[in-house]
Amino acid sequence: MAKLVFGMNLSLDGYVDHQEFQTGPELFRHWIERVGGVAGSVYGAGMYEIMRYWDEDDPDWDAARREFATAWRNQPKWVVSRSLKSVGPNATLVEGDLGTAVRALKARHDGEIAVSGPTLAQSLTDLGLIDEYRLYLHPVVLGRGTPFFAGPRPRLRLAASDPMGEDVIRLTYVPA
Repeated sequence: MAKLVFGMNLSLDGYVDHQEFQTGPELFRHWIERVGGVAGSVYGAGMYEIMRYWDEDDPDWDAARREFATAWRNQPKWVVSRSLKSVGPNATLVEGDLGTAVRALKARHDGEIAVSGPTLAQSLTDLGLIDEYRLYLHPVVLGRGTPFFAGPRPRLRLAASDPMGEDVIRLTYVPA
């Protein structure tokens, strides 16, 4: 059975904003390995649309960005959306009850399934389906944006803390 993991970059004050963080080479390498190593990812519509950037090659990309794009394209993706009618390559639109669909994904796969997007993560938290939270804290204070925890805060227990290079700390929590 797969483990469902929600992990994202966030500011010290708890906000997620993909345009506000500088990801250095060491952390970017981690994300390449992470994306290439999971059984797949469950996306909310908004985060999926942001990540579709990696579907098309950009001639200005360096080798690391090309490697990330390849890993992202090869990864199975399940997109939870009421508004999208179709999704791109290697992606499946999740229909029906969210809890039932995600439980089935967890039962069908081994390893880790990444959760992408704080709003989707909140829905999965409310259903008791997230097994682990990974907060990649950047030394930035935003004062605005989308909060990492989009609703009531779950009771958590610290499982690990790891430096990730470039002044980033990964805090790993499990439900208490």
